[in-house]
Amino acid sequence: MVITLTGNNSHLLKLHRDKLVDAFIAEQGELALERIDGSAAEFDFILDAVQSMPFLASKKMVVVRELAANKEAAEKIEQIISSVSSTTDLVIYEPVTDKRTAYYKALKSKTQFEEFNDLEPRALAIWLVEEARKMDSKLSQTDAAYLIDRLGTNQAILFSELEKLSLYDREIARQNIDLLTERNPQSTIFDLLDATFSGNRKMALDLYGQQRAQKVEAQAILALLAWQLHIIAIAKYGRGKTTAQIAKEAKINPYPLGKAQNLATRITDEKLKQMIAEAAEIDYRSKTFALDVDEALRTYIATV
Repeated sequence: MVITLTGNNSHLLKLHRDKLVDAFIAEQGELALERIDGSAAEFDFILDAVQSMPFLASKKMVVVRELAANKEAAEKIEQIISSVSSTTDLVIYEPVTDKRTAYYKALKSKTQFEEFNDLEPRALAIWLVEEARKMDSKLSQTDAAYLIDRLGTNQAILFSELEKLSLYDREIARQNIDLLTERNPQSTIFDLLDATFSGNRKMALDLYGQQRAQKVEAQAILALLAWQLHIIAIAKYGRGKTTAQIAKEAKINPYPLGKAQNLATRITDEKLKQMIAEAAEIDYRSKTFALDVDEALRTYIATV
């Protein structure tokens, strides 16, 4: 059996890999498990691992991580797959895969291909509520959505923060979410733009100041700002299409896109082009001249 585990949902990906490994160890023992760093291992070593007989067990499992980074192995993936013995289970753990490559196409067509991608926000909120219940804690659907809005959609981060909140108080309330978690910089930059578009320059500058107080570099804030403007532009020029359609075509997460669509309705095409051009000018000048990026961004936010 040859299984490929891939996708951008690191939490579900690791969870499923560990489930497969734990079940195998329970049946065959730890000596029958072999883990290989595919990015560094020699091709012949990998080939030998999938062909060799198990030691003191009826089967063996070989878990190979990030094989795509190994040029020779990736080019000879079909040979590796066809060489797997009947007594070996091969698990190819490949979180990030270029779908345009022959390597990806071989994995998809010749292995048991399992892809784990980020959940939609609504499904993610339901998952958080259920995970809280498993921890003997209580989280409302509304506060689950608030937690996602505050931290983003990374399931691994959400799970880790949920465990912390659950240990602090079984009744997971919004005040404790504010107390114990740090707002995702992406969410803060979105709020900054929201305040700017609403004409609330004081709030926008306060949000910027909070990021700087938390030691977030001005250049990093500029990069986040550029990314948010990019998402807004995609949302604006995707008019007439659903969030899911735009997200699929642009290959971006639908959650930030959905938020950006609300902002996109409140700004003209000309204004958006101006904001992008001015942000690009700050970036260019920061890399060409001795520009104070912090002061430039404060001016940008105050006058935009």
